Amino acid sequence: MKLNFLTLRFSKQHKILSNITLFLFLISTLIVSAQKPQRIAYIDMEYILENVPEYMEAQNTLDSKVAKWRGKLDKLSRYIEKIKNDLANERAILTNDLILDKEDEITLKQEELRRLESLYFGPNGDMFLLRKQLVKPIQDQVFNSIEGIVKKKKYDFVFDKSSDLVMLYSNKKYDISDFVLNEIVRERKIKINEEKRQKKSVLSKEKTEKQKKLLKDREALRKKKEEERKARQKKSEEIRKKRIADIAEKKRILKEKKEAIKKKNNLEQGNN
Repeated sequence: MKLNFLTLRFSKQHKILSNITLFLFLISTLIVSAQKPQRIAYIDMEYILENVPEYMEAQNTLDSKVAKWRGKLDKLSRYIEKIKNDLANERAILTNDLILDKEDEITLKQEELRRLESLYFGPNGDMFLLRKQLVKPIQDQVFNSIEGIVKKKKYDFVFDKSSDLVMLYSNKKYDISDFVLNEIVRERKIKINEEKRQKKSVLSKEKTEKQKKLLKDREALRKKKEEERKARQKKSEEIRKKRIADIAEKKRILKEKKEAIKKKNNLEQGNN
């Protein structure tokens, strides 16, 4: 698999310098090792990245964007070739003004093509920025894992087998690539568990807030019902008192009528 993110491309001169540097390093290591043993390990970055899901997702995202950009450039390039061919075929029957218009259009489209090429694939173009955006978290993840292993195992040097730094021979027992992958997996699990814990905490908080709101609503409903009950009770009491008052008034009026009739009867009897 061809890696696009972390593989650096060196010139011949850079490779020669790298090999000389490695040779000098190995010589110096052998000299120093007589005084102090050096713990050395290596990794295979290509192997590591191929087994990091985030890298594959980033690669697919970048490939999709690049294909889209190249498709747009190819379409514009084909259009330029078409109008150039049309001009070449029709030049004999076109007026000078039409020829100039066609040539101006070709020039403008060529400038647009160069501008888009620079925009998409220039030194600070969209591909560079997107690659940086996608790669940075993966680089941090890989290098943090390597750093953790180096500190635990107390390695003095760690090489990248997949780089242009030539390794004439490598003993598999010094390959810590799987350790790095395991560390990445472990960190990913820790991150997932932490996210789950935070999510659970948020849900718990939301649940607590909902419970508080439910209790508050229930209390408000209870108070409302209590107020309605008291209002009904008060109204019933008022109706009862009014009824008693009406009955008492009727009795009073009836009594007065009876007394008036009795008084009238007594007066009539006295006159007789």
